[in-house]
Amino acid sequence: MTQAPHLVLLGDAISVHVQRWVAEMRARGWRMSLVTARPQAIDGIEQVTLPPVRRSTDWLFRVGAARRALARLQPDLVHAHYVTSYGYLAARAHRGTRCPLVMTAWGSDLLLTPRESALKRRLTAWTLRQADVVTGDSADLLAAATALAPGVRTELIHWGVDRARFAPAPWADKPGFDAVSLRSWEPNYEIGTLLDAFAQVRTAHPQARLHLLGGGSQEAALRAQIKRLALADAVQVHGRLDDAGMAAVLARGKLSVSVPRSDATSVSVLESMACGLAVIASDLPANRDWLDARLLVPAGDAAALARVWGGLIDDDAQAREAGARNAERIAQQGDRRVQMDAVDAMYRRLLDEHTCGAR
Repeated sequence: MTQAPHLVLLGDAISVHVQRWVAEMRARGWRMSLVTARPQAIDGIEQVTLPPVRRSTDWLFRVGAARRALARLQPDLVHAHYVTSYGYLAARAHRGTRCPLVMTAWGSDLLLTPRESALKRRLTAWTLRQADVVTGDSADLLAAATALAPGVRTELIHWGVDRARFAPAPWADKPGFDAVSLRSWEPNYEIGTLLDAFAQVRTAHPQARLHLLGGGSQEAALRAQIKRLALADAVQVHGRLDDAGMAAVLARGKLSVSVPRSDATSVSVLESMACGLAVIASDLPANRDWLDARLLVPAGDAAALARVWGGLIDDDAQAREAGARNAERIAQQGDRRVQMDAVDAMYRRLLDEHTCGAR
């Protein structure tokens, strides 16, 4: 009996997105291993832990450990998540093997990091050129890849939504007008701007409520801002929740707000859409592909965000219609099962194209 092909992922084990990817590929018959600098136990998956990474330059010194890990694991296919960290490691560590290399760009690795210096741009371009395929979840992200590395093979793959878990709840069962933020508490995601906007919304709509999910380096500052704006009775700070916890909060909400400065297609936006919420988001190319243009606002503009937010509270029917359109769009194009089937097919094509094959 032929042994199942061995797929080795490089990525953060603590990331729910990596955990989901592992689960989806295991379900499709792949033998899985994970090489990570940020470990967390994942049932049934062998992990090789790299030395910790505390600053971006540390990645340069993890190549030897990554090379030893791949030599021991003997993969049939390598897939690195996040181009400018694990992608760089994979590009260096898998050289000399005959196995295909896939990289997935997450957003900032191609949209922001290459702009920081000429050296980072050249290094990112070199990393991309080592990949057999680069995947991304938005057209602008793939355009950034091809601008950096002309001729690189790209495929549009969305993270997708587990529609069995993230599904619409009856609008009539949602009292008031609760809004949800699922984004990380990091500078790019403008949670401070969101709180400033919510304070303005509350002036005209004292019944409005906000659920703040996530976590990150700005936690202390955001908690202080909530206190300073006298929002403690209106903002529920949930922190990090698992899928079931997120789905439970989304089931109570009518609106999801996601206003980062830079982003590709956001899984949290797709999950909010799948749950039938209206979504206000930054006016970014990836969001234009998915959302009603009337609900897009300039990143960092609290007044514009408050204006659109208050308008939806004033017009509950518009919010309900926007949510229904969002849920239908995900049903048609955002199902995770469909997207992961496409990944599985891509992997198997790559094995057919290369000489390594399944061992």
